[in-house]
Amino acid sequence: MKFNSLVIHGGIDGDKATGSVTVPIYQTSTYAQERVGEHKGYEYSRTGNPTREAAEKLIADLENGYAGFAFGSGMAAISSVLMMFKAGDHIIFSDDVYGGTFRVVDKVFKDFGIEYSFVDTSDIANISSHLRENTKAIYVETPTNPLMKLTDIQAVSKIAKDHDLLLIVDNTFMTPYLQRPIELGANIILHSATKYLGGHSDLVAGVVVVDSEALANKMHFIQNAVGAILGPFDSWLLVKGIKTLAVRMDRHCENAARVVEWLKQKSWVNKIYYPGLQADAVKSGQMENYGGMISFEVESEEVLEKVLRNLKTISLAESLGGIESLISVPAKMTHASVPKENRDKLGITDTLIRLSVGIEDVEDIIGDLDISRK
Repeated sequence: MKFNSLVIHGGIDGDKATGSVTVPIYQTSTYAQERVGEHKGYEYSRTGNPTREAAEKLIADLENGYAGFAFGSGMAAISSVLMMFKAGDHIIFSDDVYGGTFRVVDKVFKDFGIEYSFVDTSDIANISSHLRENTKAIYVETPTNPLMKLTDIQAVSKIAKDHDLLLIVDNTFMTPYLQRPIELGANIILHSATKYLGGHSDLVAGVVVVDSEALANKMHFIQNAVGAILGPFDSWLLVKGIKTLAVRMDRHCENAARVVEWLKQKSWVNKIYYPGLQADAVKSGQMENYGGMISFEVESEEVLEKVLRNLKTISLAESLGGIESLISVPAKMTHASVPKENRDKLGITDTLIRLSVGIEDVEDIIGDLDISRK
């Protein structure tokens, strides 16, 4: 089945018991058993719920993985994956990761004895130079948040396989419509499903997709033991959102490309971070388009304030990936938890703006950014 059909008919398609074309919301905590241990596949909704299972099977199909798991947030998904490791294990992370990922690693899992290195994975040589005897995994975000650095997943996969490491990829920005890391050698894929998968800024969710039965068993054990699950109604919202993923992403990509061309002409824009402007855009061709995320640095805080003042179509807000355009200042919002010296080293300056380009009329989006009109 082609992708545009798979987003609509993948996973569990409708309800065979009634003929409903949409998956029902099984808003229940528990399930009746005929005898002790004899049931219809479900015992308790923390362990398994039919609506959540529909979301999980759908994202597994889209990522071409073995199994999927839906969590109460992107951070719950990330934290659950990190729970697969033990004290003394070392993980290499992309340096320019989402601020919440940095925070949970540096402020929570560090206290449990997990060792880590944040390196620029866009330069493959950096990965090899940071390998240790106790390295167990490489965690890649590509494109990164917010500087849109790209990492060659196939190249990292070779390093991981050569050293018997797990390769974990945060695929939030690209979605499986534009990039499928398991097909490129990744073992575990993460999404903040709050973003493009849900697509309508109406739920908070996270998903994990794994490539093997062994990892699926580990992930299910952790999900059930910890209980950071996605509820039935939000699971239904997630399935509903995913059904329009392909058409939404086409419009996000189209609008973002137009906005970038406009920004390139503005003297008050010092630098633009956008995958489509990178010379090779990953030579392996791992991306089918460049997504809807743009970051750009303006020449002064005065200009930044002019951009933010009197926004009409674009909302000043954290998050991204919804149908509406959202703008943020990472240094003061999404990445405020990253120490300033780290931000400065990475290039996350106080005048860096991150724009999640929505699916509105692109002229309205550009009109909001045009400081000459204000």
